[in-house]
Amino acid sequence: MIRPVLGIRDEEFLRGDIPMTKQEIRILLLAKAAIQSGDIIIDIGAGTGSISVEAARQSGVGEVYAIEREAEGIELIRRNREKFSVANLREIEGAAPGAMTDLPEADVIFIGGSGGNLPAILKRADELLKPGGRLVLSAVTLETVAMGTAFFREQSSRYQSEAFSVQVTRLKPIKTIHMFQALNPIYIMTGIKNS
Repeated sequence: MIRPVLGIRDEEFLRGDIPMTKQEIRILLLAKAAIQSGDIIIDIGAGTGSISVEAARQSGVGEVYAIEREAEGIELIRRNREKFSVANLREIEGAAPGAMTDLPEADVIFIGGSGGNLPAILKRADELLKPGGRLVLSAVTLETVAMGTAFFREQSSRYQSEAFSVQVTRLKPIKTIHMFQALNPIYIMTGIKNS
């Protein structure tokens, strides 16, 4: 089987009750992150590690730090790291922003889950992000979109930002017919930090 450059099939990841970013959304997030070989990447609210694993594959000699507050998520990240043989992925158990204290400056920061601490996480992410770095925020709630919008509006002189919404609908076979089944809509906000 030929493995795609981006977008490992969802079924290939080990999963539990922890949310996972779906393949089509992962492809968009990774494209917006524009990961280069050697990049330092932080994945906040890493869940099962699907973004972290793909980012680690793209960054090559770079490092990926996957922050997750749920013990089950940390175990899934570890197991997925081993399954996909990505030695440059480090799991960090804890809630952000507290778990972000000893991290290096980053080229890319993903925020997929905030545990209700998004303003403080965005502040710390801004401190860690290198000039020219990319901040990629995915949101499923209106509140997260509002907080992300407020952050990028307040930092408009420091970031080139954009946002969009995407709705993925997958074909699902049901006996002898096929039906489209919608996934939750996702809002993606990105910012490139000015040099």
